[in-house]
Amino acid sequence: MDAINLMMEEHNNIKRMLLLVRKASVKVMKTGEIDYEDFSKIISFIRNYADAHHHGKEEKMLFNRMIDEIGGVAEPLVRYGMLAEHDLGRLFIKELEEALVKVKEGDEEAKVDVIANAVSYTHLLQRHIEKEDNVAYTFAKRGLSKDTLKKIDEECESFEKEAEEKHIQENYIKLLEELEHKYII
Repeated sequence: MDAINLMMEEHNNIKRMLLLVRKASVKVMKTGEIDYEDFSKIISFIRNYADAHHHGKEEKMLFNRMIDEIGGVAEPLVRYGMLAEHDLGRLFIKELEEALVKVKEGDEEAKVDVIANAVSYTHLLQRHIEKEDNVAYTFAKRGLSKDTLKKIDEECESFEKEAEEKHIQENYIKLLEELEHKYII
C-alpha cells in the first residue's frame, strides 16, 4: 500500500463532499430552508471520514515524521500550515453546527452563519488539499527515508484494515453517493 497515494485518493472523496456542502449552502440561500438531516450527514462525513479517518492518518503517521526526520522547512509547513488548517477546519465545522442549532431554535439570522461557515470550510479545504497534494506530500516523498515511507505504508495498511472492519470507508462513500444523487445528479 502506498499511504500517500491513498491519502490523495481520499482527497478526491473529500472534494466531492466540498461540492455538496456548497450545493447545500446555495439551497439554503435560495430557499431559506435548511435540511437538517443532510447537514447532519455532511458534518458526520467531515468529522469521521475527512477528519478522524483522513486527517488522523496524516497527523499520526506522516506529519510527525516529517518534522522529526526532515526538520527545517518541514516543521513550519506542517505545524503552521497543515496542522493549523486542520484546526481551522474543525472550528468552521463546530461553528456550522452551532449555527444550525440556533436556526432550529428560531434565530433566522443564524442562517448567514450556516452559509458562511459551510462555504468557508469548502474554501479552506480546497486550498489545503491542493497544498498537501502538490507541496507537503511531494516534500514527504522526497525527504523521508525509504524505511520511514515503508513504515508509514505499513501503519496505514493496518489503520485501513481496522477502519474496514468498522465499515468506515464503505459507509461514508455510500453517504457521499446518496447526497450526490440528491444535490448533483
